[in-house]
Amino acid sequence: MDALQTEIAVWPAPVAARGVGRAHAKEQLVRRLGEFADRGNLNKGLAALTEYVGATHYLLARYDLSQDEGLDFVVCSDWPFDVVRRLGKVMAQLHSKTNEMEKCLSVMQPAFMSLPDDIDIGRGISREYCAITLNVGRTRLSLMLLFPQDVILSQDSLRDVGLLTGYFASFTHGRGVRTDRDFDLTERELECLFWIAEGKTSDEIAVILGISRNTINNYITSVMRKTATKTRSEAIAYAVRNNLV
Repeated sequence: MDALQTEIAVWPAPVAARGVGRAHAKEQLVRRLGEFADRGNLNKGLAALTEYVGATHYLLARYDLSQDEGLDFVVCSDWPFDVVRRLGKVMAQLHSKTNEMEKCLSVMQPAFMSLPDDIDIGRGISREYCAITLNVGRTRLSLMLLFPQDVILSQDSLRDVGLLTGYFASFTHGRGVRTDRDFDLTERELECLFWIAEGKTSDEIAVILGISRNTINNYITSVMRKTATKTRSEAIAYAVRNNLV
């Protein structure tokens, strides 16, 4: 965990206008995260990050699994279970409407969204939540925060939290954060993905691999389903972003 503290220590110090208090609070937070990471205590680390930014509840999710059925996308959370279950459907809808370019541009950009009207949350909690997407290796994660009503979260602090969450999660990868997507794609599917990235048509790939055009199309359809992409171009963009080709 010393590597985490060393790497963060080289960040530029906050400007004077932000106050010495914030810099001191960040130093304390980094020390606490180091202790939690050494113990593999993901939930306490996320609770500390949540407290630092002035939020009340955290949910760390596998963004790339949000389109699947069930709650496998949840890495760690202290949100009410019913809210998490309902939010899974919301995430799946957002995921299906977002293209690869938008996903890339959203990284480390705090976004505020409203909870659906049918979600019942505790009194005094805002019906908005903040989502920060980040990468840990090849894994796309989303940190979602609930916060009190009438509280304005600092954009600078939210970006700090996004960066720290990424580092912290990378040091606690053994706590349920899978770090790549290669296990989802077969060798044949990766071959097809490589050749479409090279600009080859299904007919050309069929000749190269010595199998039928229909089989190639089936492989490519499977790739797009597993990567939650809609077109070959999006599948190529996904492959490049995740170092698959």
